[in-house]
This record gives sequence, C-alpha cells and structure tokens, in this order.
Amino acid sequence: MVAFIWLPAAASVGLSLFAWDGVGGIGEARFVGLENYRELATIHPAFWRAIGNNLIWLAGLGLVATPLGVLFAFLLDRGLRGSVVYESALYLPVVLSLALVGFIWQLQYAPEQGFINQLLGTNRQDNLIDWLGDREINIWAAVVAGGWRHVGYITLLYLAALRSVDPSLREAAALDGAGEWQAFRHVSLPVLRPVNVVVVVVTAIEALRAFDIPWVINRGQNGLELLSTVVANGLLGEAVRVGYASAAATVLLLLSIVPIAAYLRRSLRREQAT
Repeated sequence: MVAFIWLPAAASVGLSLFAWDGVGGIGEARFVGLENYRELATIHPAFWRAIGNNLIWLAGLGLVATPLGVLFAFLLDRGLRGSVVYESALYLPVVLSLALVGFIWQLQYAPEQGFINQLLGTNRQDNLIDWLGDREINIWAAVVAGGWRHVGYITLLYLAALRSVDPSLREAAALDGAGEWQAFRHVSLPVLRPVNVVVVVVTAIEALRAFDIPWVINRGQNGLELLSTVVANGLLGEAVRVGYASAAATVLLLLSIVPIAAYLRRSLRREQAT
C-alpha cells in the first residue's frame, strides 16, 4: 500500500509544484509553487471542460444507468422465465475491459456502417450523424457506452440484495393484502438501504476515474476531455509536462477522496454496530 499507492500519490502532489518535462533527473525540475494550478484554472479551457464532462458522466451513470439497474433487478427478482439468460446478458459487459467496451461502441457508432446509424436510417451522406466526431454530442455517446456496462453491475448489486430478503416477509405482506409496490416499499426497500450507499460511492468513483472509453475514441480530445485524459495528455502529449499533469492528478485525487471517505465512514459505522 505504501510503496504502490501512498508514495506515488505523495510524489504526484509534490511534482505538481514543479515545472519538469520528464527529461533528465528530478534535479532538472524547477519549483514554480502553485503556478500549475493557476494555469489549470485560468489558462487551459480543457480543465473546466473536463470538469463539466465528468459531471455529465456522473449524471448519466447516476440518473439513468443506476435506475435502469434497479428496474432490471426488480424484474429479475420476480422470477421471470429465462431469467438466467437475462442475468448473463446484463452482466456480460461488466466482465469486459473498458477499453474493449470503447472499441465495441466505436463499431456501433461508425458513421456509415455502424448499427446505430443504420437503425435510425441516418447512414446516408445527406443526413449522416457523426456520433463520435461531433463535439456537441460525442460526450453523450461515450456516456451511453459507459452506462451500458454500469447497468449490469448495478443490477447485480441490487439483485443480490433483493434475493437476501426473507421470503416469509413477502408472504406475510401478500397475506395482509399488500400489492407488489407496497411489498417492495415496506419489505424490500429497507434491505436495499445499505446497498444504496455502496452504489452512490461506486457510481461517483466510476464517473471520476472514467478514462478508457474517451481515450480509445480520440485520446480524450475534441469534446471528450475528462480529468483523467487531461492527466494522460499532459504526460503523453507532444509537450510532456509532468508538473501540469500532476496538478490535474492532484485535483482528481482530492475529488475522489470525498466519496471514498463517505464509503469508509459508512463501513466503519456498520462494523462498530455489529
């Protein structure tokens, strides 16, 4: 933990106070204080665009993908015929790497031969939709790709929680005349509350660490900027700027601490209660 997580994180925070192109030893670095942070906030528009896109990613996962996962978990918990097939289909994207998910959706969004444009009938030159090249819509297309994977994970979490509910409680609710919604509200929903905390934290972390899909599409540029791609482009771009990239990474670290701290606080409280 110290060698591979804490020391590199501390080194990154330290490097954010220096100007260094990564060539030569660390002695070549020049101390600039908070200049890299000032440049992030005032000079480079990619930083604020990345913040906005991370918020869009969070909204897409939290307000669309997560409710869909809850809905699918509720439907599968009712014992639908062929539910094993549905569960496998929903969970299959979760076992795929995000880079592979990016490649899959690149094929779906292809302008002329992609499934999406063919389905909508917009694969002709006169009304062609460039889903990934148009900077006005490509972030939404990327969020759909990320949400496709996220839905299966959320479904798995909630389905496991629903199946842990004592069947006798549901039977008692049915005997008392409770409908499906009332049984879900008064029997199942209280069981889901601990899972809700985990889902909120995981969704926030997923939105902050999103990287692979935008990077596969166009290296996180032309409308697909995220905090993670700002860091990567600072390290791997034509002009390597270790200090600038470290400043962006420090901002990402500070934002990530908030949901992680909330999750740890909840977990510690649960351990103390038991």
